[in-house]
Amino acid sequence: MTVIETRAHNVTGHGRESVNDGKLEWTSACPLSHLIPGRGVAVLIRGVEQAALFLLEDGSLYAVGNIDPFGRAAVMSRGLVGDRAGEPIVVSPLLKQVFSLADGRCLDDESVRLPVYDVRVWAGVVQVHSGSAAHSADGSDAQIASA
Repeated sequence: MTVIETRAHNVTGHGRESVNDGKLEWTSACPLSHLIPGRGVAVLIRGVEQAALFLLEDGSLYAVGNIDPFGRAAVMSRGLVGDRAGEPIVVSPLLKQVFSLADGRCLDDESVRLPVYDVRVWAGVVQVHSGSAAHSADGSDAQIASA
C-alpha cells in the first residue's frame, strides 16, 4: 500500500485530519501536485476505510475502494488505469478483473462493485469524502471532481 505523508501540506496544519464542511466530512489525501497521472495512491479514510485515488491523464480524479473484492487484498491503488470504450477503468493487479472508475461496477461480473468516493480539490489538496458516493435514483453516481 502506498502512503503519502501530508503533515507539511495539510490544510489544517495538524497532520492527517478530516475537514468538516458542515454537511460532509472530507479526508485530505495529498497535494494535487504529488499525484502522477495514471498511477494510483492508497488513502486511509478516518482510520477505517481504504480508497484508491487516481489522477487520469485528462486531469480528472477518481476514488474507489482499495480492497479487491475477489482477492480480498488492499491492492486496487496498484491497478492499471486505462479506458474501455471511453469509460475510465482500473484493472485489479491480482486476478485482472476490470472495474469502472465512474461507478465502481466490475465489467467482468456486474454483480460485484467497488465503493466509489467523491473527490475534490480544496486549497490545492486532494480530499476524499469519508463515505461512499450516493447513487441517484437513476443509478448514476455523484459528480467526480476534475482537477
